[in-house]
Amino acid sequence: MTDLKITIAGIVFDAKFEEAAPKTVAAFRAQLPYRSQVVHVRWSGEGVWIPLGDTEFGVGYENHTSHPAPGHFLLYPGGISETEILLAYSGVSFSSKMGQLAGNHFITITSNLDRLMEIGTKVLWSGAQDILFESA
Repeated sequence: MTDLKITIAGIVFDAKFEEAAPKTVAAFRAQLPYRSQVVHVRWSGEGVWIPLGDTEFGVGYENHTSHPAPGHFLLYPGGISETEILLAYSGVSFSSKMGQLAGNHFITITSNLDRLMEIGTKVLWSGAQDILFESA
C-alpha cells in the first residue's frame, strides 16, 4: 500500500505510514504536504536529516529504534537533542553529540530503494537537498 509520495533531490519514492506509530503518523499527516530540506547526518552514519530545533509534534516514543534500516524515516520528538526527522540510506546508529538516540519509525520507503545511496552521496557532496512529502 502506498500512502505517500516523497520527492528528494528530484527522485520520487513511494512510501507507507507505519501502523505501529499511530500518534506520530497522525501528527505528521496533519502537516502534509510537508516541504523542507535534508542535510547529511553529523553523528549517525549513512543518513540524512531534517533539523527541526524545538518544533513540537506532541508525541512521545512509539515504535522507536536507534538502528533504522535503509528507507526508514524516524521522528525524534525532542528531549536531550533537538527534534528531527532522519532517513537512513545505509547503516545508521542514531545518535547526537549527547549520545545514543531513538526515534519513532513512522514511514517506510517502498520503491526505488536502490536510489537511496544516490541521495546520500548527493547530500554529502553537494549539500542540502529539497524534500517533499505528499499524500499519494
